[in-house]
Amino acid sequence: MSRGGGKGPSLKDKLDGNELDLSLCDLNEVPVRELAALPKATILDLSCNNLISLPSDFCSLMHLVKLDLSKNRLQQLPLDFGRLVNLQHLDLLNNRLVTLPVSFAQLKNLKWLDLKDNPLDPVLAKVAGDCLDEKQCKQAAVKVLQHMKAIQSEQDRQRQRKLQAEREMEKKREAEQRAKEAQERELRKREKAEEKERRRREYDAQKAAKQEMEKKTKKENVQTRKPASSSRPPPPPRHKHSWSQSVLRVLLFALLCVLCTLAACKLTELRRQPLCISVNTLYEDVLAALQNHKTLQNLLQQNSQK
Repeated sequence: MSRGGGKGPSLKDKLDGNELDLSLCDLNEVPVRELAALPKATILDLSCNNLISLPSDFCSLMHLVKLDLSKNRLQQLPLDFGRLVNLQHLDLLNNRLVTLPVSFAQLKNLKWLDLKDNPLDPVLAKVAGDCLDEKQCKQAAVKVLQHMKAIQSEQDRQRQRKLQAEREMEKKREAEQRAKEAQERELRKREKAEEKERRRREYDAQKAAKQEMEKKTKKENVQTRKPASSSRPPPPPRHKHSWSQSVLRVLLFALLCVLCTLAACKLTELRRQPLCISVNTLYEDVLAALQNHKTLQNLLQQNSQK
């Protein structure tokens, strides 16, 4: 235990039942480790010392029921002061406190509170009121707890709103990111389609140029193979008279065949054959019929006169 100039007696020697009186000991800091070893000391008096602050591990003394910190120089309480959930009586008279930690709202068993002679925030000072008698100190405990619970609720709501805003912002960023990725995918898709169309046009152009080149080469080869006399006008087509010439050839051939057959039947030994007899008879009948024809008789007469 730190005193102004050295070490004093042990805390155990100062313990009286469940009360531990460390007032007027010129303490600059709280001996938390020694106090934690005395869980029976549910009533602790640290008044009239030189305490400027309480260490954070002070809030581990959850066995405390009554605590007197009056007439020190405390400027603030630990942020987790609300861990002292068994605390029922708290004296903070004549310190330098301006506000209380929000965790103060967790002191659900607090029934007595004195905040007089502190430079409190005007709102908190009005809520705490005076603590001139037992009734006012009890009212101060109730009202301050309600006030701190309202502050805690408001901070929770602000924290929730902040978390909600952060979640919405995160969703917005994710939506923007998805929209950006979708836009990039669409852009890549469009660029790919344009590249494909460009390559297709190049392929069509190359194919057309190749076909034009082949056509030109073929034409040049045809012109090179033509003889020098190719400049003469081509002969007239003969296909117009081919049919009549073919008919004439057939008739001439048939006539030749008839004459040959007639000669063979007249001049050779075949004239006695039945076929030749029929041919000779037909020839004589045709010749007789022709001689009886007037026009033919005239023609024959003219020929005989000549």
